Amino acid sequence: MTRLVVATRNAGKVREIHEMLAGVGGYEVVGLADLAIPESPAEDDIEAYETFEENALAKARYFAAKTGELALADDSGLCVDALGGAPGVRSRRFAPVDEARGERQDAANNRYLLALLADVPDERRTARYVCAAAAAWPDGRELVRTGTCGGAILREPRGTGGFGYDPLFYLETEGQTFGELPPDRKNALSHRGKAVRALLQALGEG
Repeated sequence: MTRLVVATRNAGKVREIHEMLAGVGGYEVVGLADLAIPESPAEDDIEAYETFEENALAKARYFAAKTGELALADDSGLCVDALGGAPGVRSRRFAPVDEARGERQDAANNRYLLALLADVPDERRTARYVCAAAAAWPDGRELVRTGTCGGAILREPRGTGGFGYDPLFYLETEGQTFGELPPDRKNALSHRGKAVRALLQALGEG
């Protein structure tokens, strides 16, 4: 059985990826906490690239080298059309620092996004989530796959599930936000679900 390290400190991502991999045979899925890998300040500088693919690969390479194991990492974000594709790769730290201080980053990001879109009409609030999922081996082999999911940004959050921008990200086909959808349904539709499934298929073919 191959050990697969889920290379993220984001508890929401760890939970979702574990759920996606639950039925996949041949892999022992572990997280960084399971391996007691302490967080390093160097990790803040890994995702310094301008594309989701480059950031995901950089993170996977870093943790593959650090653990000596096959590592799976992802980089994902929200791309809002009315904002020229922002926040994009800077989704995690979108809000200005002074707005986020002392508050949960997700709440600050959502509030900042809503402020920027305050005067944007509903028909122009289209957006998409993008995810790049990457696998890297200690010997230098690597794979990356991407997934997207289109939706729109509401004017106020709905639902308490998911994380990040999920309570604002509305899917017209479902009549719900990612924050309202059951986890299994979200995983079936989401950018991360699509990217991780494509990556697992590629791993199986390799």
